[in-house]
Amino acid sequence: MSTPKGETMESAFHILILDDERIVCDRLKPSLEKLGFQVEAFTDSSRAVARLAEKRFNVLVTDLKMPGVGGLDVLAFAREHCLSTKVIVITGFATTDTARQAMAGGAVEFIPKPFKLSRLRDLIVRIAEESSRQEPPAGDGETGAPASG
Repeated sequence: MSTPKGETMESAFHILILDDERIVCDRLKPSLEKLGFQVEAFTDSSRAVARLAEKRFNVLVTDLKMPGVGGLDVLAFAREHCLSTKVIVITGFATTDTARQAMAGGAVEFIPKPFKLSRLRDLIVRIAEESSRQEPPAGDGETGAPASG
């Protein structure tokens, strides 16, 4: 991780952050960008879902409780349309039931707020390292259908 920006595996690693609290986006985005990740942050869930439909993201960090489209609905959209995107759910309303729902819905992690920034950073770095070992380069779109040929 000590290589210069632009030479790290994370330089092509794309993260979408969705939280209706601006302060969460304002803290997470620069922290992850310092590691060389490409980060887009949204406070409006509808705009974030539209962006997910347009672009492939390696990781989606989404709040659970938000006005409009909630985090579980965003998770469901990602699981259906963004097959390789790893979803991390963060929330100030953590219960055993919401954690179970998120994990059953396909989240790779459920993190209650408040959380240490280092916990989320370390998790995303681990996902990026695993991704660089396992996934072929990203193509255009993700339908889940096998390539024809």
